[in-house]
Amino acid sequence: MTEVLDGLRDLQPVFRERAQEAEDRRVLSAESIKSLEETGFFRLLQPKLFGGLEADPMDFYTGVRIISSACGSTGWVSSVVGVHPWQLALFPAQAQQDVWGSDINTRMSSSYAPTGKAQPVEGGFRLSGKWSFSSGCDHATWVLLGGMVFGEDGKPVDFRTFLVPAPDYEIKDVWNTVGLRGTGSNDIIVQDAFVPEYRSLSINDTAKCACPGHEVNGGALYKLPWGSIFPYAISIPVVGMAYGAYDAHVAHQRERVRVAYLGQKSAEDPFAQVRVAEASSELDAAWLQLEHNMGELMQHANAGTKVPMSVRLRVRRDQVRATGRAINAIDRLFENSGARVLASGTPIQRFWRDAHAGRVHAINDPERALSMFGQGEFGVPFTDAWV
Repeated sequence: MTEVLDGLRDLQPVFRERAQEAEDRRVLSAESIKSLEETGFFRLLQPKLFGGLEADPMDFYTGVRIISSACGSTGWVSSVVGVHPWQLALFPAQAQQDVWGSDINTRMSSSYAPTGKAQPVEGGFRLSGKWSFSSGCDHATWVLLGGMVFGEDGKPVDFRTFLVPAPDYEIKDVWNTVGLRGTGSNDIIVQDAFVPEYRSLSINDTAKCACPGHEVNGGALYKLPWGSIFPYAISIPVVGMAYGAYDAHVAHQRERVRVAYLGQKSAEDPFAQVRVAEASSELDAAWLQLEHNMGELMQHANAGTKVPMSVRLRVRRDQVRATGRAINAIDRLFENSGARVLASGTPIQRFWRDAHAGRVHAINDPERALSMFGQGEFGVPFTDAWV
């Protein structure tokens, strides 16, 4: 996978140059998506059965960090869209054939909050509703949508992810935000679309790591918990943005002169030096925990052993802590950068806004994940499937 990561590093200057354009246009350029596709990035988590690389997940997440440290919006879309091949590999084989059978580079966007309704019918479901925050949807021709399945009595009987092709949904342009402006995270509208049974996946199956796709994709990569893989894809872009802000801050401080201190260079300010050290430590600690935990998950997957719930809870604990550490670091850097970084177009303020926008995603909610960990430690039952 070295070639893929080297290709992403070569693209960093391009993504930095396009960051303001993406923000102004509120969507990534087709050129940026195409260049990512050409590196093989989107196929890192895709099964070999359909031309994928079935890479170690940390290769994928390292790629996300590389991209995000150049442009937050590009990193966010890359991560979210890039993790979807892993989830599709859990669907029945026919669903995978529908998406990749004629083009292995077909992409999917998503919106998992169960804001729509699915009514069981013969052979599948009738799906309707509105879903928000579908990042990268303009560069996808399928979408993964979360929805509650309701029985004849009107009560929910299941929570499933539905795979829907572009002709069956509409994209509504609503994305006007202060952060992650370039992600094009617009609304998806579905009106009474038929979804075959095989194009859906129950959250019960993903929670148990026992999915229909395992019949054709038996590699260790696909034995990992969904509640670990997807949250990483939401946390690591924020960590990458903080690394990008760190690099931009260090470069800025090396040249900055603090007039208030009689011409003293900021690089010579001991307080500035301490803040850089604190921010650097926060980021390195976050990354080391993320690497360690994913490595432990893969050890279980490779050995064919069940991942203990204590490990799954720790993974979620450290995932939200990684986001928190990244936010702490970027805040420390931002407050130490001086008023000039407030100007539109400067990278530090963009990283600061993008990181805080990523922080508000539900997966990055620290209290929920930390509370689950505490419940596990104290032996208190919990029913959250996001673990």
